[in-house]
Amino acid sequence: MTTHDSMTRRNYLRWLSTTTLSAPFLGSAAVRATDAVVSGPPKKVAAVVTAYHSSLHADVILGKILEGWKQDGGPGPNLTLATMYIDQTSPSDLGHVMAAKHNVRLFNTIEGALTAETDGIAVEGVLSIGEHGNYPTNEKQQCLYPRRRFFEEIVATFEKYDQVVPVFSDKHLGPVWSDAIWMYEKARAMKIPFMAGSSLPVSSRTPDLAIPMNSQIEAIVGVGYSGLDSYGFHALDLLQSFVERRQGGETGVRWVQCLQGDAIWHAVDSGQVRKELLDAVLEAIPTIPNVDMRDLIGDQVALFLFEYKDGLLGCQFMLAGFAELTGVAVQLRGGSRPLATRIDEPRPHLEHFTYLVHAIERMFHTGRPTYPVERTLLSSGILDRALTSRVEGYRRIDTPELNIVYKPVDYPHAYNPSFQG
Repeated sequence: MTTHDSMTRRNYLRWLSTTTLSAPFLGSAAVRATDAVVSGPPKKVAAVVTAYHSSLHADVILGKILEGWKQDGGPGPNLTLATMYIDQTSPSDLGHVMAAKHNVRLFNTIEGALTAETDGIAVEGVLSIGEHGNYPTNEKQQCLYPRRRFFEEIVATFEKYDQVVPVFSDKHLGPVWSDAIWMYEKARAMKIPFMAGSSLPVSSRTPDLAIPMNSQIEAIVGVGYSGLDSYGFHALDLLQSFVERRQGGETGVRWVQCLQGDAIWHAVDSGQVRKELLDAVLEAIPTIPNVDMRDLIGDQVALFLFEYKDGLLGCQFMLAGFAELTGVAVQLRGGSRPLATRIDEPRPHLEHFTYLVHAIERMFHTGRPTYPVERTLLSSGILDRALTSRVEGYRRIDTPELNIVYKPVDYPHAYNPSFQG
């Protein structure tokens, strides 16, 4: 056993059963015992998804419930997918195939999926996966996935039957800020256990890096790849999962700005962004050979800058055409050099989603969010304001609405349930 070597297996399981939100990091070679918190009868869940084809988010999340952590028929989460609603579907898509194979009931309405045509809520958790499919985009190039519409229909069903169950909403709330804050406030008003966000904050890291809670963070730089909206959120949610661990917890964000073109590199050369941190994260992630990042062109190359209320400057580079994974570098006060890591995204079934599914599984079993939805709310707000800055002449936008204060929980990344080895 590599975690707490002095513990016996029995003592470890006893410790794990009482440690729901403050367990230390469990690495990929660590404990292979099933998490005692999610033992007992499986929880029945409903899925509300935009589209269900191979390798889409519906597949790499729901597929692990239906066919095991590795989607190979082996053991999986202690959940049963009972019902499903698919917003954009055809008889030949993977959703229909998997529903028939695993006796999942398909419904034409969200209310039907939640009630299974009974006189109450027939499930113990709801997975809302508003990602992928054919949906319009706005002038900020945000894909207008129906996450708010899904949530509105979910909560309307809760209200109709006077019952709530935990809800997970995939990726960022919104995508636009007005949708994000509405969803958050509605969940709070109805006391719905609510969680959202990216898979990256809980995924495995190379090299493994988990900064201690209440760290004194002097500077932080992230690098992401691909689209500003779709992958910009993943990068920001990852960065926020590091930032929130600083001394005092989260304070909120004072302003946000997007830079593109030469302005990106002026921010580096002028010292506004600490070059040694950028260099450190670029050493940690794979990049495309024979490409000079300063020669990158295109509207998906940007730098998001945002200042937290305690003065810390967030710096998130989006380097489509150069970076091939997402990474973060952190400078801790008194540290001799930056600490940097990358997030692994193994194929073919995006196995890093196992860690996200496990976090969701814990919420459905405990009735409590595994980590705070405020992280996702803040990441969503930063992204929306950065994309707004981009279309409004790259102006710096004051963000009093992002006065989001919360305390993080010490939930480990790469949590290791029984799917390992």
